[in-house]
Amino acid sequence: MSEPEAFNDKAYLNKRSVKDMSPDEQPREKLMRYGSESLSDAELIAILLRTGSGKMNVIDTSRALIDHFGGIKNVCRKNWQELRVIPGIAKVKAVTLEAVFELARRLQVAQLGEQVTLKCPEDVNNYFGPLLRDFRKEVFVVAFLNAAKLLTGYKKISVGGVTATIVDPAEVMRQAILNDAHSVIVLHNHPSGNTNPSRADLQLTKRLVEAGKLLGIEVEDHVIIAGHTFTSLRTNGSMR
Repeated sequence: MSEPEAFNDKAYLNKRSVKDMSPDEQPREKLMRYGSESLSDAELIAILLRTGSGKMNVIDTSRALIDHFGGIKNVCRKNWQELRVIPGIAKVKAVTLEAVFELARRLQVAQLGEQVTLKCPEDVNNYFGPLLRDFRKEVFVVAFLNAAKLLTGYKKISVGGVTATIVDPAEVMRQAILNDAHSVIVLHNHPSGNTNPSRADLQLTKRLVEAGKLLGIEVEDHVIIAGHTFTSLRTNGSMR
């Protein structure tokens, strides 16, 4: 893992404590009076952090965190080790933040219900997008379907680098057999944000389809997720 970018705290040196602020400025009190929707991203994170550092109060610590990584969207993608770059965010606070971000992703998935049907690429993206879009390495997943296209489970097959991951078609099919899959959908993320399939993606898809035909397990689709966008190789004709 690369070293976190150094943090410059000169813009955030503020000796004013949260206790010295009016109740309307204090995050917890503001939430109780006006509701959570009235708080900024920094104020919401401040409630999770509870305290700041000797140099910055907790609101400035939260604001510094968001500014340093270029927005709350990028903060959510960081692991706890990277979050510790900000003074005042030690291990326990960083782990707490990572846990909250993961819960948020799982909540997005949970809202789809207990029985998930994957009948189209949009269904696949709605379920797996929140789980994969924030990874900064390529992660390859195989989803298991029954005859009614209901998702019966999924398995992470491999984790690679920033631009590629190594996948063994035999392992994909082995997992499909172990999970009694009628068919499968394979998918992976592109941390670059570009959903266009690479030559390796197309070659792998062809090998998976051929392996599936030999075993009577159809590969329904190969979906590439990049941020909030996706590409279906079935839809764009790359699985013929």
